Amino acid sequence: MSEQQFEIIDFTNPDEYQRWSAVNDNVMGGISIGQLYYDGKTCRFLGELSLENNGGFSSIKRYIEPLSKEVNTIEFMFTGDGHTYQLRLTTWKNGERIQYKHDFTTIKGKQQTKTFHLHHFQAVFRGRLLNHAPELVANDIKQVGFLIANKQTSPFALGLTQIQFNALNNAPTPQSILQSTRE
Repeated sequence: MSEQQFEIIDFTNPDEYQRWSAVNDNVMGGISIGQLYYDGKTCRFLGELSLENNGGFSSIKRYIEPLSKEVNTIEFMFTGDGHTYQLRLTTWKNGERIQYKHDFTTIKGKQQTKTFHLHHFQAVFRGRLLNHAPELVANDIKQVGFLIANKQTSPFALGLTQIQFNALNNAPTPQSILQSTRE
């Protein structure tokens, strides 16, 4: 398979953390905390979740430049802490904002690289899956972000290294997956 790189978010850049904003459960009365920090080498999404006042989530997000419509995968390099997170993509189309999520698990202290295909993301609204959302298309994506909402009171620390938006030739499509399940 060949690959073409389009956009890269480099978390080793000392200024990258300034492009991100945090949205924590305090918008709904909770008291969880989380923020993106630069530690001198890379950025880390860290904080602490609390279930008090119906809380339990922390997130960060940033706007991105328009992506090429050819982008069909996201490659993400990170160092885990053992928690499960969501990579989140936000679109605005026809005046509607829709968020798409892809869960990923981490291994404490281990640097990992994962590739996410756009058609594997699920549309969500406040934690609920949306059944009739439009297909996620790269040139509709306006924001990228991360969310932790694992219903546990605990500190978290996700080390972020890089996100690459790629066009991967021969990547599976929703149609090819459907066809292979019928065979």
